Amino acid sequence: MSSSTKGPSVLIVGTGFGGIGTAIELKRAGFGDFTILERADAPGGVWRDNTYPGAACDIPSPLYSFSFEPNPRWPKRFSHQPDILAYLRGVIAKYGLEPHIRYGTEVTGAAFDEDTGTWWVATKDGEMFEADVFVPAVGQLSRPVLPDIPGRERFAGDAFHSAQWDHGVELAGKRVAVVGTGASAIQFVPELQKRAKHVTVFQRTPPYVMAKSDPSYRRWQHWLFEHLPPTQLLGRLRIFLLAEYATYAMTRHPLLAKVFELRTAQLRRRHIKDRQLRAKLKPAYPMGCKRILFSNDYLPALARPNVDVETRRIREITATGVRVEDGTELEADVLVYGTGFAATDFLGPIEVRGLGGRSLRDAWAGGARAYLGITVPGFPNLFCVYGPNTNLGAGSIIYMIERQARYIRQAVEQLSRPGVSFLDVRPEIEGRYDAEVQARLGHSVWSACTSWYRQADGRVTTNWPGLVTEYDRRTRRLDVADYRVV
Repeated sequence: MSSSTKGPSVLIVGTGFGGIGTAIELKRAGFGDFTILERADAPGGVWRDNTYPGAACDIPSPLYSFSFEPNPRWPKRFSHQPDILAYLRGVIAKYGLEPHIRYGTEVTGAAFDEDTGTWWVATKDGEMFEADVFVPAVGQLSRPVLPDIPGRERFAGDAFHSAQWDHGVELAGKRVAVVGTGASAIQFVPELQKRAKHVTVFQRTPPYVMAKSDPSYRRWQHWLFEHLPPTQLLGRLRIFLLAEYATYAMTRHPLLAKVFELRTAQLRRRHIKDRQLRAKLKPAYPMGCKRILFSNDYLPALARPNVDVETRRIREITATGVRVEDGTELEADVLVYGTGFAATDFLGPIEVRGLGGRSLRDAWAGGARAYLGITVPGFPNLFCVYGPNTNLGAGSIIYMIERQARYIRQAVEQLSRPGVSFLDVRPEIEGRYDAEVQARLGHSVWSACTSWYRQADGRVTTNWPGLVTEYDRRTRRLDVADYRVV
C-alpha cells in the first residue's frame, strides 16, 4: 500500500468517477494510505472504454461533474466522451492521485480475514494486496453483454459490441445491422447512417426519445463561469431541480409524467412523417419504465432512406446476416451490438468472501442488496460505490457517488479510532432498509415493464426509489448504532 498520513489502509477498485471520487474524499480528509487498482492501462472507466461514434453523456455536464470541481470550460452542455475523459484525467492530476493508481491490475477475488480484520485481495496475475478497507467501485455499466442469439459465432463479417468499438472496421459502403435501441445506439446510429450504405436497426421495444437543448458554450460564457462561478452554479441548480421533478413524476405522481410523454409524441410527429414507421417507434409501456433517452438526431436518422427499423424478432444470426421470425434473412456486412451491460451482476467476476468464508454471490442469490447501497451484513469493512439500488432514472450519478464517498470517509474515520478493527452492518438494519426500498420500487414506474433495471424475477436491484435529496439526507451521517463494531 502507499504511504499513510493517518488511518487505516484502503483498497479501491476502479478509476471511474466512483473510485476517483472516493479517493479524493479520503485525501481531502487527510487519509493518504489508499491504493486504486485498475485493470486497464489508463483511467476513466466507462468514459475510457466507450469510444463509439457520437459517444456522449445524456446528463448535462454542469451536473455530471464533481460539485467541488466545476469545469467552466465544458465545450457543450451535453459533453462528448473525449471531453469527459479529459475532465476526469485533469481531476486525477490536480488531486495528485496518479501515484496511488496501479494500472494493469485486474482484481479477481477478495477475502476477509477475521483474525486480522483485513481484506486480502487477489489479482489476475497472482499478486496479493492487504488492506483494512475494501472499496469496489466497478460501476453498474462496465461489463458489456452480448445477446444469447443462436448462430452469433457464425457471422462471417465484422461484429462487435458498442462498448468495444472496432475503429479499424471500414463502414463506408457497408450494410450494417444494429441490434438494440438503448442509450448507446441512439448516439451511434445517426453516425452510422452518415457513413454506411444501409443500416438496419433491430428494435425489440422502442425507447421514449426527448429532444435535448445542447448548445455550445461561447467564449463569453466560459469567461463568466470562470470569473463568476455562481453563474455556472445556477445552471447546475436548474438542471438538478428538473431531474428531481422528473424523478418525482416517475416515482410518486405518474400523471406528471404525461407532460414528458406528450413531448415525445410531438417529437415523433415532427421527425417521422411515415405513419407505419411512427407506429413502430411508439412505446407501449409507461414512460420512465425504461431509461428515457435524449437525442436531436436519432429520429431524423431513422427517417432517412438508407435506414430501416426492423421489429420482427430475431431467430438467428447467419454467416451473412440476420434471420428473423418469419424466415426472412436480412443480409449484413457488419454487426453492431448495442445490447447494454450486466447491470444487475454487481462486482461481476470478482469472487468476494466475508465472515466464515461466505460468498457474496450466495448472499446475493436472490438479488444484490446493501444498506444504503453501500454495505452488506457479514462483509465487514466492504463499502460499495454505485452499488445496489443507487442508480437513477433521472439526475446525475456523480451526486450519488459523492454521498457514498462521504459515508465511506466517515467509516474510515470510525476505523481510525483506537481498538476498532472492523464495522459490520447489522442484518436487521439492512433487512428493514431493503424491505422499504423494494416496497417503494414495487409502486414505481420501474416495476411496470422489463428493463435492465430489473432481474428476471422482477426485483429492481439497480435504482434508488426516491429523490437524490433524500439519499443525501440518509447518508449524511454514519450511525455507529447501525453496525456491529469489533
